[in-house]
Order: sequence, then C-alpha cells, then structure tokens
Amino acid sequence: MIKAGIVGGTGYTGIELLRLLVQHPAVQLQAITSRSEAGKQVSELFPNLRGHLDLPFTEPDVETLAACDVVFFATPNGVAMKQVPALLERGVRVIDLAADFRIREVGVWEQWYKMQHACPELLGEAVYGLPEVNRDAIRQARLVANPGCYPTAVQLGFKPLLDAGLLQEESLVADCKSGASGAGRGANVGTLLCEAGDSFHAYGVSGHRHQPEIEQGLSMMSAGGVNQLTFVPHLLPMIRGIHATLYGRLNNPESHSLADIQALYEQAYANEPFVDVMPEGSLPETRSVRGANHCRIAVYRPGNNDTVVVLSVIDNLVKGAAGQAVQNMNIMFDHPESEGLGQVALLP
Repeated sequence: MIKAGIVGGTGYTGIELLRLLVQHPAVQLQAITSRSEAGKQVSELFPNLRGHLDLPFTEPDVETLAACDVVFFATPNGVAMKQVPALLERGVRVIDLAADFRIREVGVWEQWYKMQHACPELLGEAVYGLPEVNRDAIRQARLVANPGCYPTAVQLGFKPLLDAGLLQEESLVADCKSGASGAGRGANVGTLLCEAGDSFHAYGVSGHRHQPEIEQGLSMMSAGGVNQLTFVPHLLPMIRGIHATLYGRLNNPESHSLADIQALYEQAYANEPFVDVMPEGSLPETRSVRGANHCRIAVYRPGNNDTVVVLSVIDNLVKGAAGQAVQNMNIMFDHPESEGLGQVALLP
C-alpha cells in the first residue's frame, strides 16, 4: 500500500484528492492537515466522505508527514516550498498541486507570484507532471510539480501540432474558459452566485500567471520555442470545467488536410489512457469530463484555410488538478496509470 498524506485538505483540490484517494485500491491515507480545522473529523466538513474516511484533520507536522510514502500539497502558492525540503530529506516523495515548482527560472517565478522563492535549488530537480510529456521523468522523480488547469488543457491541445512542427510558433492563441471552482474555495465576491451567475467575462487579459507556465511547456514541444502566445482566460457561470479553444496557423497549409491532422492527433494519443481524440466534426462538452480524469479533444480547419482550431475540455479539479496528481502518483510508484481513476463522468 502507498501511504499518502495531504497538506491542505480543505480546499476544492484537497477534497477532490480525498474523493479519489479513498477509492484507490492501493492507497492508505495517513494524514490530512489543516491548521484551521485541526481535530475535526474530515467527514464533518465534507459529508460526502461519511462512511468512507475516518480521520481527523491534524496540524501540518513534518514528523507525522515523514511516515508517508508520498505527500500531496493542495495548498496556496508559496506554502509547499517552505516544507518540501524537509520531507525530501526524510525520503518522502512530493506532489505539489500549487505553482511553487512549475517554472524553472526563479526570476520568472518571482515576477509572476510576487514573493521570494524559498528553495530555488529544487526548481531544476522538480519534474513537470504532465504524464503525456514527462512520463519517464515522473517515474524517477522525488518532486513533481503538478500542472495548472489551463496549462493542462492548452498543452495537450497544441502538443501534436507542435511536436510535428506544423505551426507558426509566433501566432498561437489560447481562448480559455473556466468554472468558478478554479478560483478556489476562499471567500471572493467575484465568485459569489449573485456575482458570477448569469454572466460571463474575461480576466487576466493583461497578464495571467499561467502564461509563463504554458509558454515554458509549449516551447519544450517546439523546435524554435514559443515566445508569443496570446492567452485570455474567462470565468463561466458554472462550478467546474475548462474549455480551451486554441488557434494556430499552419506552416504549409497545402500539405496537410484536415484528415491528415485528425490522423496526427489520433496517432499521437493512441496509447494515452486519459486523452480522447474525438471523431471529426465533434464538439466536446465540459460536462462530458465532469468528475473524470479525461481530456477530450477535437480538431477543425474552418474553411480549409491556414488556421487550425483545437477544442480541448477537462475538469479543472480532476485532470486539471487532483486526478492528474493521482495519475502522477501511480506512475511514481509503478502502479497501473489508470488505477483509482476509472470514474465515469457525471451526467446530467
């Protein structure tokens, strides 16, 4: 059994981790920490776990967490980096669901996250946890930086085209929409029902901190490096889900038909358990991945011109966070990658 701990078990990614891990046949939950809820039974705060989990929240103590094989950090940005070095020294493997280890350049990280990094020496060691890109490195990693939700949908959507060198790398556009749970569980006027309901708006247009993460990942897929991505996120009046509409211009449009591009995607993801390339003409819906660890993708070439449109949908709390973290854990401990992740999406 994999002995697992969760630091920060009271947010949306924390409860999603709990929902997945209590059903995982090879996981034993050892500790779930929360300073504000220490001593309270987890099922008191999250009644959906009643009968499935009999553990109280505890203070985040390094010695307690050191008894785990793996510790997940479902904490705000800036928390994990202060505790991870001590856990790594004790032989614990770590998966951070926040952004502390996603960006390799410390100056870029500090510019976007507005704080000094506590352990920049680990940025080079941390493995970016997008299994479809870094599976072999994840298997050997002590420290995995779980990708952000927008970056997951965007990178998986663009990957086959960039790997094949088919896109003009200076003209990529990612037009993305997310449900309100992407903003976290903390009180926020902008995500109140009366504020977000029956409305739809963009945010972070002048700069969003997922942009450097996306550009870093896309650049690793491309020959020339991606240095001009237009990324605009939007808030949708729904609880969970991400829809990314991606645009790229083909280098040699006359050489690649839509059928060629469809075949490229199908071949690229043929052996990926959690990426579903849909039939030509499909329109993937966020509800088709709600509660499941899948990314569903469709590709178009409107008017047969030089622009490719990719539609990519995920559940921001599952493939965009907790589900991908469990997927990474499975890889790290040589378990079947889909173990504990067979949940069917929820409809309606």
